[in-house]
Amino acid sequence: MSTAKETPLDSLLKRFQIAADHLKASDKVRKTLEVPEKIVQVNLPVTLDNGKTEVFNAFRVVHSTVLGPSKGGIRYSLDVDQNEVQALAGWMTLKCAVVDLPYGGGKGGITIDPKKYSVNELERITRAYARSMRDVFGVDKDVPAPDMNTSGREMAWIVDEFSRIRGQQEPGVITGKPLQLGGSKGREAATGRGVMTTAMCAMKKLGWDPKATKAAVQGFGNVGSFAAKLLAEKGVTVVAISDVTGAYYNENGLDIPAAFNYARTNKSLEGFTGGKKISNEELLALDVQLLAPCALQDVITEKNAANIKAKLIVEGANGPVAASADAILDSKGIVIVPDILANAGGVTISYFEWVQNRLGHYWTEDEVNSKGDPKMEAAFEEVWAASKQYNCNMRIAAYIVGIRRVAAGIELKGIY
Repeated sequence: MSTAKETPLDSLLKRFQIAADHLKASDKVRKTLEVPEKIVQVNLPVTLDNGKTEVFNAFRVVHSTVLGPSKGGIRYSLDVDQNEVQALAGWMTLKCAVVDLPYGGGKGGITIDPKKYSVNELERITRAYARSMRDVFGVDKDVPAPDMNTSGREMAWIVDEFSRIRGQQEPGVITGKPLQLGGSKGREAATGRGVMTTAMCAMKKLGWDPKATKAAVQGFGNVGSFAAKLLAEKGVTVVAISDVTGAYYNENGLDIPAAFNYARTNKSLEGFTGGKKISNEELLALDVQLLAPCALQDVITEKNAANIKAKLIVEGANGPVAASADAILDSKGIVIVPDILANAGGVTISYFEWVQNRLGHYWTEDEVNSKGDPKMEAAFEEVWAASKQYNCNMRIAAYIVGIRRVAAGIELKGIY
């Protein structure tokens, strides 16, 4: 038996083939979607504050532009390599298709530990990246966004650099921007809100009363903190939350607004006294009905899948359940709302930001949410229906919905 670790690309392709088999997808569709349209790799020589030059390796993968411009984040991490970026771009194609956005998938990144560089250095590195991608990015070509270790700050640098190159304002070239530069209201909470919205849809299907439901949320960054806060507002008892400092548990329910404000003020949950300290691993195995992993990929694997007691998992993070754990969780009758559906609230509001930039007209937060929530609910209903039609789990059903939409575009265009 091979002991080689399954890569994100392996996980994507394995699930893709299962869904393609259900659909009896044509050879043309399979071959087209198995590989990205474009892989751009660049080296960025940047002068550091000490006067020395360092060269940074960077990527942008455009997986598909069948349904529209490619869309996807830019991450700064030492783990960034072609395999990871290629897998994430493929997931973005499916994610955009699942929520019926006129986008394909893209992803980018720089191989860097951003904590080791000054703000001025990060600005020079980011602008060098934007300049190197000037022929890739474009309002109607490829629209990036923030991802791991990037934020509105980096997006502001990119939109400014790109606009300088073009000699005109191009706010729609990137999303996740600060509000002052054409960002959208509701964007900050969007991914966590999508987790809450799809969790409520699933609870309704399962006949659960939210007020009688206990939940554990792993990860208390942008996604997890808003997911926990919004679930608590719906009456769900959130008994555990966590971040890199550990997990915090109270069987009677945590004071989530207090935890939310504490984490905002202190930049982490370190020292939070509202719950008993447990490990992140213990949080995953708690006796709760709902588990929302909103932190890292591959936190549930074949090693710990048997310990999961939750009956509903809503994936706020990208790829928190390894493909090797799927069969174990299925055998336990656990319903999983997969990442390409559950965390698509972020890209949905990114789409609204792009639309507002093009219109030059901006909506209130209530308007944004009144458009976003029904889109997430409709996507959930379609994936739920596909899982019944094809007698498969929700993850494969989401892949089916995504592939079906992109496949229609491939067949209709009839290229080559």
